[in-house]
Amino acid sequence: MALQKNELILFFIITLPSFVLCYSSLHENQLIDKYVDEASEFYSKAYPSYFNTIDDGSNLFKGLIKESADVLCLKSFDKVDSSTSSSAETVSVNDFGAEGDGETDDTKAFEMAWKVACSSKEAVMVAPKKTYRIKPIRFSGPCKSQLTVQILGTLIASDDRSDFSKDGRHWLIFDGVSNLVVEGGGAINGNGKNWWQNSCKTNKSKALTFYKSKNLMVRNLTIQDGQQIHVSFQKCMNVEVSNLSITAPPKSPNTDGIHVTDTQNILITSCVIATGDDSLSIVNGSKTVQASNITCGSGHGISIGSLGSGNSKAYVSDITVNGAKLYGTTNGVRIKTWQGGSGSARNIRFQNIEMHNVTKPILIDQYYCDRKKPCKEQRSAVEVKNVVYKNIKGTSASDVAIKFDCSKSFPCLGIMLQDINLQHEGRKTAKALCNNVNVTSIGVVCPLCPKLEGQYETCQCL
Repeated sequence: MALQKNELILFFIITLPSFVLCYSSLHENQLIDKYVDEASEFYSKAYPSYFNTIDDGSNLFKGLIKESADVLCLKSFDKVDSSTSSSAETVSVNDFGAEGDGETDDTKAFEMAWKVACSSKEAVMVAPKKTYRIKPIRFSGPCKSQLTVQILGTLIASDDRSDFSKDGRHWLIFDGVSNLVVEGGGAINGNGKNWWQNSCKTNKSKALTFYKSKNLMVRNLTIQDGQQIHVSFQKCMNVEVSNLSITAPPKSPNTDGIHVTDTQNILITSCVIATGDDSLSIVNGSKTVQASNITCGSGHGISIGSLGSGNSKAYVSDITVNGAKLYGTTNGVRIKTWQGGSGSARNIRFQNIEMHNVTKPILIDQYYCDRKKPCKEQRSAVEVKNVVYKNIKGTSASDVAIKFDCSKSFPCLGIMLQDINLQHEGRKTAKALCNNVNVTSIGVVCPLCPKLEGQYETCQCL
């Protein structure tokens, strides 16, 4: 009995400091959340009822908002087991006749290797250090057990567009494959020049797609010159993405870097993205998306949306971007919605972000229109609520560093700016334009939203 008592006392001695730290950190964020919610006069649940079946995970990811309190007071992210046992079967594409000379069609060899690996108890499918030219492939699941795909060499897409006649939207797609690790340090080359000349904004072709899959880890890869979107996660759950280098020429159209749609619980870290479109795009149905240590070169920056096109409903919530650097992008952190849509984008945080000569560093655009002709005015809109911008600093390539262009019918509510310092490149002054938005400022915020809507507010940044 005495022994049990001593053990209990020891347990409290060990856990008390962490509990205090946990409570302090949690209390601070609750105050911020409460403040934002009160400012917006809206209840904090942004998403429809079917999302309630998904594990919330708003602050689950280690190293983000509550790093030091993660162990004891937050549920941990359902991490993928990336270890491979010594008994795992190695399945090399070369053993199935792949030439790897960059000219021969190696598609069949990859298909046969996948069939064997997927049906094995545990396997590692390997593409050695060669160059493999392949046509569109669908790697279908479910597989018998956990599977690792190691890309050590280079996979390059066929440059013959007729090879994509059966499915023009996908080159490499993992369909219904769970407990999957894709890694290796190699390269995936979409060979996209032919697609860029005939680019289409709808049904965009994707170089690498993960569809209806759970417990994924994608890491340590170079993905370049995608036909359009480079990496897409669609209807996935529990995903870890890290150490990806994604590149395409600045003028390559619709070449989004990482595209997240209808996906829950995804962590994206330590990626370098320089393309011709959004570096990171998060669209309808996505919830609990965490991104950190993201570097963006050319392209359109980090975007939530577009949402609500074609008068559709769209919902995204619990999005955090914590730690990013953007260089020369057209946008920094952007929320874009179409007129006529409905639904909501809420519970969003952008924090600890550096802007370097970014044209539109902070932008909410509820009048987004990506068409040649002007879009007609409509009353309905996707509601934007509870958005925090914290510790965002750097330079704007334009004189308007902050622009909130919100709907007259559905104003942006619960928008908070904290510790913002954005200078106009070379002039040390910047402007904010804020229409139909409820904004609260904490700390030093420059530029400030003007007191009268439709006017600019400028300030001398420190």
